[in-house]
Amino acid sequence: MAVEPRITATAFGMMWPDALVETAKHITIPIEFAMQWDNERIPREASLALFGTFSSKEETLHSNAGNHFDMPRFEADSAVRFSARHLGRAVTSAA
Repeated sequence: MAVEPRITATAFGMMWPDALVETAKHITIPIEFAMQWDNERIPREASLALFGTFSSKEETLHSNAGNHFDMPRFEADSAVRFSARHLGRAVTSAA
């Protein structure tokens, strides 16, 4: 994302922050970042620190209660809407 000009936005999360901190400083595209507040694998503070490292002017943080594998399905739907919006495509709700 930091070096590929064809990527113009990204939705992701649940990442191991230590491996991404240096790269995150160079990511300037719009970001939707999801995390689990009670994640037993990735400390909350580390996820928040990674989110704070991005250089994007459009950053959205989605935090949900629960453990690592408790990510709500609606977060995947949100990521699709975010990506479609930045790709200039309409998305219809499955609900």
